[in-house]
Amino acid sequence: MEAPTKTQPPVTVRVFNRQFVSESRGARLARRIGLHKLHTWGIPYLSDASESAALIIGELTANAVTHGRVAGRNFELRLSHMPGDPETQGLLRIEVSDTRGERRPPEPGEVTAPADGSDSGRGLLIVEALADRWAVLDRSPGKTVRAELDLLY
Repeated sequence: MEAPTKTQPPVTVRVFNRQFVSESRGARLARRIGLHKLHTWGIPYLSDASESAALIIGELTANAVTHGRVAGRNFELRLSHMPGDPETQGLLRIEVSDTRGERRPPEPGEVTAPADGSDSGRGLLIVEALADRWAVLDRSPGKTVRAELDLLY
C-alpha cells in the first residue's frame, strides 16, 4: 500500500530591503514605497492587511527617526512576504532597524499608555494592537523592531 501524496505548491518568499534617510521625509517615503511593494505582491491598497501594515510601518519608521536617529546614519525597512493558499495562512513580516542600540523600546506586553493629554507615546500601542507578534531584536549596531501579520486568504 502506498501513502497518499499531497503536492505542495511552490513557495515564493518575497523580500524588500532598503535604507532611508533618518528624517521625517525618510519615514514618509518608506511607508509609501512599502505599501506600493505590498500592492505589487498581491496585498491590495486599502485591504485590511495593507491598512494594518501602513500603520505599523508608519509607527516603526517614525520611531526610528525620532528615537533611533544617529547623525549620518540611515534606518532600514525590510518587508518579507510568505504567501499562503486557501489551506494555509500567509505571513507578512515588517522590520525597521536603526543604529541606536542604547535606546530600546519596551518589550511586547510592557508597553504602557501615555499620560492623558500627551501628544506622543501611542505608537507601540498601535503596533501591539495590530500585529499578531512583535519583538525587539539586537543587531550590530543598533536594534530591529519586527512585527508580523498573519494573512488570511
